[in-house]
Amino acid sequence: MNFIKIYWRGLKILWSQRTLASALVVAAVLASLVQLLEPVLFGRVIDALTGGRDVWHVLLVWAVIGIAGICVSVFQGIMSDRLAHRQRLTVMGEVFERAIALPYSYHSERGSGRVVRSILSGTDQLFALWLSFLREHLSSLVGIVVLVPTALSMDYRLASVLFALALIYLAANWFILKRTQGRQARVESHHQDLFGRVGDVIGNVTVVQSYTRLLDEKRALEEIMSSLLHAQFPVLTWWGLLTVITRVAATITMVCVLGVGSFLVSRGELSVGSVVAFVGFSNLLITKLDQMSSFVSRAVAQAPALTNFFELLDQEVLTQESPHAIALHDVRGEVRFDQVDFTYSDKKNGVYGLNFHVGAGKTVALVGPSGSGKSTTLTLLQRLFDPQVGRILIDGCDVRDATLLSLRQAIATVFQDTGLFNRSIAENIRVGRPTASDAEVEDAARQADAHEFIMNKPGGYSFIIGERGTALSGGERQRIAIARAIIKQAPILIFDEATSALDNESERRIQMTLTKWRTGKTTLIIAHRLSTVVNADLILVFEKGRIVESGGFDELRDRGGLFSRLLASGNLTPTEAKESTHGTGNA
Repeated sequence: MNFIKIYWRGLKILWSQRTLASALVVAAVLASLVQLLEPVLFGRVIDALTGGRDVWHVLLVWAVIGIAGICVSVFQGIMSDRLAHRQRLTVMGEVFERAIALPYSYHSERGSGRVVRSILSGTDQLFALWLSFLREHLSSLVGIVVLVPTALSMDYRLASVLFALALIYLAANWFILKRTQGRQARVESHHQDLFGRVGDVIGNVTVVQSYTRLLDEKRALEEIMSSLLHAQFPVLTWWGLLTVITRVAATITMVCVLGVGSFLVSRGELSVGSVVAFVGFSNLLITKLDQMSSFVSRAVAQAPALTNFFELLDQEVLTQESPHAIALHDVRGEVRFDQVDFTYSDKKNGVYGLNFHVGAGKTVALVGPSGSGKSTTLTLLQRLFDPQVGRILIDGCDVRDATLLSLRQAIATVFQDTGLFNRSIAENIRVGRPTASDAEVEDAARQADAHEFIMNKPGGYSFIIGERGTALSGGERQRIAIARAIIKQAPILIFDEATSALDNESERRIQMTLTKWRTGKTTLIIAHRLSTVVNADLILVFEKGRIVESGGFDELRDRGGLFSRLLASGNLTPTEAKESTHGTGNA
């Protein structure tokens, strides 16, 4: 997208407020006409004074036009500010909604710092674009367009001097634009790198401090900033050169207008008032051309940031809801994967030929080496991605035919990376169900064995846990995440190493609670610990994106396959299995 297309797309966003935007456009046109009339009226006053004629009627017209211009300018200034601020927040909400709907792979590839940079810088640049358009750009363009025929009607010779000035501005801007457009894109790329690095470091500040990376990270950031300045300085030099060219051209133009005008007055071919009017035209034209030059320089500077912003806004959400989607009601929790294939965009990872059935209320454990497809399988169930081949059914309904809201309301997930917010404990638990009462929040916390440690925190349930829950221990974070899933009261549960950060005693207590809580609920568990595998109704063993074994614990242990090798390697302990086995069966 070149900067003109970007500029036009940014302006089209104002169409949602077309009534006010149209009124401001009219105001900008009127303001530019008032500015153009003032030099003409000034010239007539001078001619009247030098000719001994009455000037009061001209002054009266000038006063009325001036007051009208002031009123229009006040309206234009106040309402354009309000419109730009309102639209900025509106479009920020839209791009934020799009960003959080994009898959995790998008965010992991770009980094949170780059995404935040795209959102904040993009909305800031749009705000500046709208405000400058409504206050300056439009009136400048109208002023230049109207000024040329007005000047020609008064005297074509002085008008030609002004026309030459406009050509110099146009040529200089075009030349500088061609020299800087690509360079400014590289500058924005360095800005993206800078924000990405800052976000990466701040998000891992404990690692930076623990591994004494303070100086290393500072030096790395300084290198990025040095590259940024190295790319930015040539652009600034070119635009500085443009300022010099235009200033020289403006000065020469003013001298030429006065010189030629004086010559024509001396020959009786032009009045003094007309020369004064042309001096006013020159000042007005120089101001308008400066504003247009400023617009071009800002547009070039804004273009890369706005390009990134619009690319983010245009990102396709991979899971689109069908216009004929139906809401899931009274979900029992029967899950079926029917010959499902899915490959990520890198074509290197995915799952293939997944074919299994989970009866309502049953528990299934997914085991296997890291990267074998376990998390991808459960991601597909939640429709964060759609399979390229096959179907995923819940109670016989293809998940692609269900509304995303009802589908995700039917599933409660406890992630290994707990994903907590920098909010109070109560707010984090209520993420599962925002309408939950204080009593329900406390009950969920008690079931997750979290109430006791919560009450020991300053403020109890009002305690702010810090970014990503850094004010809590790993075990405390996981208990809050479990309480969040409990309060959701969903019929399908997903546990991704939900108790991995707990000590043995805490895990034992929570396992007892979870066993009672998930009664009657369909449960899918990614696990390496024996206690979460041994009592599963069905164990699915994954390797390289495929299910290579399935069955009960005893059956798989005695089969001599991959599951047996995982046991033998110490990932699962057979002795604990004997002690913990309460019987197995098939889902």
